[in-house]
Amino acid sequence: MGKAAAVGTAVVVCAAVGVAVVVARRRRRREAELQGSAEADRKRRAAAVIEEVERSLSTPTALLRSIADAMVSEMERGLRGDIHSQLKMLISYVDNLPTGDEHGLYYALDLGGTNFRVLRVQLGGREKRVVKQQYEEVSIPPHLMVGSSMELFDFIAAALAKFVDTEGEDFHLPEGRQRELGFTFSFPVNQISISSGTLIKWTKGFSVNGTVGADVVSELSKAMERQGLDMKVTALVNDTVGTLAGGRYMDNDVVAAVILGTGTNAAYVEHANAIPKWTGLLPKSGNMVINTEWGSFKSDKLPLSEYDKAMDFESLNPGEQIYEKMISGMYLGEIVRRILLKLAHDASLFGDVVPPKLEQPFVLRTPDMSAMHHDSSHDLKILGAKLKDIVGVADTSLEVRYITRHICDLVAERGARLAAAGIYSILKKIGRDKVPSNGSKMPRTVIALDGGLYEHYKKFSSCVETTLTDLLGEEASSSVVAKLANDGSGIGAALLAASHSQYADVD
Repeated sequence: MGKAAAVGTAVVVCAAVGVAVVVARRRRRREAELQGSAEADRKRRAAAVIEEVERSLSTPTALLRSIADAMVSEMERGLRGDIHSQLKMLISYVDNLPTGDEHGLYYALDLGGTNFRVLRVQLGGREKRVVKQQYEEVSIPPHLMVGSSMELFDFIAAALAKFVDTEGEDFHLPEGRQRELGFTFSFPVNQISISSGTLIKWTKGFSVNGTVGADVVSELSKAMERQGLDMKVTALVNDTVGTLAGGRYMDNDVVAAVILGTGTNAAYVEHANAIPKWTGLLPKSGNMVINTEWGSFKSDKLPLSEYDKAMDFESLNPGEQIYEKMISGMYLGEIVRRILLKLAHDASLFGDVVPPKLEQPFVLRTPDMSAMHHDSSHDLKILGAKLKDIVGVADTSLEVRYITRHICDLVAERGARLAAAGIYSILKKIGRDKVPSNGSKMPRTVIALDGGLYEHYKKFSSCVETTLTDLLGEEASSSVVAKLANDGSGIGAALLAASHSQYADVD
């Protein structure tokens, strides 16, 4: 009887264990099914976000052509002096670009941020070109960025005087002549001649008292006098105009300059008789360099996504610089961050918890974006390390890394294609966009490009060039060259000082 009970109990226990095993297996299967279903749902949600991003950032060639047409229209309005034009089309008063014949000693001062540069160059004419050049970079103490005009310009003039004192025997100033300077001033200026212009407003963290409305050349000249420095400012230029001058000196076929860096701008050579707002005698050269200030361009043709609109709304200048916010280095990384944040919220891209660091505006910079985009390793190791550093997620799957690189590709491609549309619009404006209908050969046309975004983000610059070729067509594009003009604005200002020298007629 006892043995039978024991056997019965064992049978019951075994049955219970069997049931438990079956239940556990079913639970695991159910959990696996649920997990698989949740993962499939996450992938569906991620795919839906990516598909919408692809759609909203799309730039088909037909759209780029219509954007270029809209930009040409705004350029024409700006040249007429229409106050409602999106493009300022500022007259630079530069009508003589360097020819290569310039010779002598010239200085340049480049002020456009928290550092400024002083440069000197000895020019040897067409044969020797740039015989020698030297430069120094100086940091501006923070308190001078918010001090008085006299304090700031005295500091700059003192640094310039110190630099002049180090002038070696390789640099020669003809006896009885005054040193001459080209002044690159990259702040909004109402220019009234080649060597004078009044400051409209300070930007880039500067808020100096007593300069707005004043002639910045006069402010610098008075400061140089106080330092006992005998030097004349013969050219006041914007950095893009300086890049154009530097580019033309190196290549006589340069017709335009484009900056693609933290910000963006373009300048080009226009026929003076195509500038209705120009008053007075036409320049002898028949040409005038126009500073487009194209970063302010906006049009309902531009493919603005929800990410662009949100970024613009939260910016310091909502509704302004729309084109710049879509193509320049200041903003590309931030657009990528906003898309990744959407994927984190809507599709748990980085897990169930949204990484707090990803919520921080501008935490992802464009150089980081470029490094991730250029990662060609099989496991995207560099990209994974960047995500760890920037987003704070230690382990990311290969799928997450590929998605991130795809987003970088979409944002960079749109920016590059829109930049190419801008360049194409300038070529259209000056009639260099197609082969002449009379059968004559299309003249060689060179665009000088400068800026860290174009120089260092190779996938971006490559896309700019291939898109421009696509817009121009095979035959016309064979005559158009995009050429890197690295650091063209510094030497460009010195060259413009030479081409607008007070001794030009004597020489």
